[in-house]
Amino acid sequence: MADQENTYETGTQRVPRREVLRAGALSLMGWGLTSFGSTTGPIRAAQPSEKKRTTSRTIRLPGHYYQQFDADFALEVPAEGYGGWKTAPVELSWEHTAVVVMHAWDCGTCKEFPGWYRAVEYIPRSYAICEKVFPPLLRAVREHGFRLFHVVAGGDYYKQNPGYRRAVALAGPSPARPEQIEADASLRRLRQFRSEHVFVGKHNREDVRRGSTKLDFAPEAKPKGDEGIAENGHQLFALCKHHGINHLIYAGFAINWCILVSPGGMLDMSQRGLMCSAFRQAVTAVENKETARRELCKEIGLWRVALAFGFVFDVDDFRTAIA
Repeated sequence: MADQENTYETGTQRVPRREVLRAGALSLMGWGLTSFGSTTGPIRAAQPSEKKRTTSRTIRLPGHYYQQFDADFALEVPAEGYGGWKTAPVELSWEHTAVVVMHAWDCGTCKEFPGWYRAVEYIPRSYAICEKVFPPLLRAVREHGFRLFHVVAGGDYYKQNPGYRRAVALAGPSPARPEQIEADASLRRLRQFRSEHVFVGKHNREDVRRGSTKLDFAPEAKPKGDEGIAENGHQLFALCKHHGINHLIYAGFAINWCILVSPGGMLDMSQRGLMCSAFRQAVTAVENKETARRELCKEIGLWRVALAFGFVFDVDDFRTAIA
């Protein structure tokens, strides 16, 4: 019987779960956003000994939100009565807000790992965002002393960074993983079928495995100094408590998968009481055959953020506001 904690069964082959995470394609593994974010209690303020960057400073910028009311049942399609996307000026607390870069990876090239690219079609879009959007955004964040965190997964590429060691020290041991149900022959067959016919495809598996062993930060997303680095919600929450953060604004990949449902993502952190928002220009989505041309999954992902978790902000508005 396979070790349910440490392996993932793909038919007759047992792949370490760690390898699945390192695939980068884990953006497609976190199925199941099931509920709106809930608040479980207040975020503890920063410790008295912590040096404050500013006192009671606020920034004001346009915030995009979605008005999910009122359905008009006099219409053929009642939902067309909803207010839809709207924009209003909102105020953010400088002290209690942080930018989070999540799963911004260097996955190698298509020539090196063609099977990985065949399964994870958004990799080129993520590279373009890293190259064009991240530099001015992160430069502004760092130059003006705004708080910046990083959320990581898959491998050891981040474990020597001082920001990761600091997060581990603040958080202490991570909670035990949930107990796993025992797989029978029927469940193993279903998993094998999905692995071969849904994602990633039998012929792509080896490229994904090879590429995952070389996973690293995208060059433009590498942490600097002791910027906090968390591999799960437990560590990110510890960083937030230490610095008095209660609102996270995400950049990274992918807005409809990892950013929503992976450890350290919006569902995880909203259950701990934080508001979670996103930068429109600094994210992309897992798309499918029917949506990719118009990037409709990105639009739906941003709608879910605005409806369930926080606001959507434009990068240029944010940069102007913190200058």
